[in-house]
Amino acid sequence: MRPSLLVFALFLAACAPQKPLKVLGEVPEFELVNQKGQKFTRTALDGHIWVADFIYTTCQGPCPRMSSHMRALQKATDAGIRLVSFTVDPEHDNPEALAAYAKRFSADESRWSFLTGAKETLNTLDRDAFKLGTIGAEMDHSTRFVLVDKKGRIRGYYGIAEGNPVDRIVKDAARLEKEQG
Repeated sequence: MRPSLLVFALFLAACAPQKPLKVLGEVPEFELVNQKGQKFTRTALDGHIWVADFIYTTCQGPCPRMSSHMRALQKATDAGIRLVSFTVDPEHDNPEALAAYAKRFSADESRWSFLTGAKETLNTLDRDAFKLGTIGAEMDHSTRFVLVDKKGRIRGYYGIAEGNPVDRIVKDAARLEKEQG
């Protein structure tokens, strides 16, 4: 192929509309408590693109790294994007512990919520809705982030094992914004 045809073909490929991100599941209604001790439901996220992860405040392993990525997402996205960190240790992660953890990562509380509540609710979300795992005594949990669209549908998974997920999440959140207006 001649160079000018190759350039033209690459130009056309770049201009072609991207396929929408696949719908991988849906987040059901839930009721939990945020770091301020206030009731927090899934409907608080309706109309917003959001990113979820599962962490616990006493974690010495991947949680601080995940929360650093969430802080980077907070800086790299506009105010319309919400961030939600669910605890996998509701026995210890009460609102006060979550508030201290949020402060440690400079969380903008208008955008980034840290949630705790009934273990059954958190386990159902972790295992059945997000399909990440089960909350257990060993505190072993997924290190993936989940991108959720404005309608509460799961549209992407991003693991820290594949490198820094922030750029990919920002790019896909922008795609969702264009897709959903």
